[in-house]
Amino acid sequence: MLIAFDNSYSKLPERFYSRQNPTPVADPALVRFNTTLAAEIGLPAEALGPKVLAGNRIPTGAEPMALGYAGHQFGHFVPQLGDGRAILLGEVVGPDGIRRDIQLKGSGPTFYSRDGDGRAAIGPVIREFVVSEAMAALGIPTTRALAVVTTGERVIREQTLPGAILARVATSHIRVGTFQFHFARGDVEALRLLTDYVIERHYPEAAAAAIPVLALLESVVARQAALVARWMQVGFIHGVMNTDNMSIAGETIDYGPCAFMDGYHPGRVFSSIDRQGRYAWDNQPQIAHWNLSRFAQTLVALIPGDQEKANRDAQMVLNTFPEAFSRAFSSGFTRKIGILTSRPEDSDLVNALLGVMAESEVDFTLLFRRLTDSVETGDDAAVRALFNNPEGFDRWAERWRRRTVGEDAKARILAMRAANPVFIPRNHRLEEVIAAANNGDYAPFKRVTAVLARPYEQQPENATYENPPEPDEIVHATFCGT
Repeated sequence: MLIAFDNSYSKLPERFYSRQNPTPVADPALVRFNTTLAAEIGLPAEALGPKVLAGNRIPTGAEPMALGYAGHQFGHFVPQLGDGRAILLGEVVGPDGIRRDIQLKGSGPTFYSRDGDGRAAIGPVIREFVVSEAMAALGIPTTRALAVVTTGERVIREQTLPGAILARVATSHIRVGTFQFHFARGDVEALRLLTDYVIERHYPEAAAAAIPVLALLESVVARQAALVARWMQVGFIHGVMNTDNMSIAGETIDYGPCAFMDGYHPGRVFSSIDRQGRYAWDNQPQIAHWNLSRFAQTLVALIPGDQEKANRDAQMVLNTFPEAFSRAFSSGFTRKIGILTSRPEDSDLVNALLGVMAESEVDFTLLFRRLTDSVETGDDAAVRALFNNPEGFDRWAERWRRRTVGEDAKARILAMRAANPVFIPRNHRLEEVIAAANNGDYAPFKRVTAVLARPYEQQPENATYENPPEPDEIVHATFCGT
């Protein structure tokens, strides 16, 4: 059976991408295929064997290409980045009517590789598979993982490691950096074409607005505000929020040195290359806002009127981000603590809890899950046990109980269970999975993905996956896959 490719990005001018095939590998072998995702998006599994998923065989209808983009990396602008180790095979339209990209990551050098080998080691590939699929199960917009294929070759990083390729699915791979790529070249025509393309593909409602380009900006701002709030509500730290890692479609993209917090601290950083804490947990909304400002900068020339007015119009849209984020953050965290009817003072209650959590660096996921249990049992001893000094929690809990008097306990429990996962991709578990995979053992990979597919459910048989790391298991730094 053939893959029903329906490619649209390839119809843009060739300065948007570089046409090229993946580099064949020595001995492709399938480690994991996401049959559920394949069925969801209408991909015939029988057409996606290891040779296709590794890039050794180009399926009929594919138009392989590496996409061009630029980006601010840790605040420093690089005018040409691009897909240095990824090839977009093509696009498919699923049974749900949604258009999606099929991309191979780790498929060899491209025009944009900048002397890199274009390959990926098994560890980063597995990390992205596990974390992106966990994010999807948590209900957070994300790129998805279709397959993991080993290459039969070794890649050289700090050590020699097994090579692998990730087949990735996204509603598109267009980034803030894609717009910056053409803006840096002063190519207004390309920016107009790209804007029209993004509106048609992702935000068709913007086409009917009085000023479509402003409507596009408004939509992207709203999606990013909601996305970052959702990250923070599960303790997720992206790790590298460069503008080339911000999807215009509002999906989480590029899982490099990402991590979920164990012990809570607002300034928590895991990325080994983020030495100044630019992308710390509590700095993510400010960085998202900054990135969106860079996006708006690329659109100003397309906004009707003189440049001064266009700048004012764009700034007015950007100014909606803090309030949109604050609403999403507050409403998400009030659900996590079982408040069903919003009041202005609720944000103070949420911040007070985060404050006492930070003092003891309480486990983020366990705290909210045990708080959920306490509503059901009426006993908060298990929550108190998480704190070095529980008196601060006791004072907060007294306020919390007063605030929730009269609210339906059953409805609160249901809301909290739906907002507070039991299982997250804990860092020490990921390290175990990666270490095993480096030695050719994929059983831990299979087990952890099965557990994380049901993150909100109690799984007594998998209770050990709830546990935070022991002191000697704590992961202090994560690393980029390149």
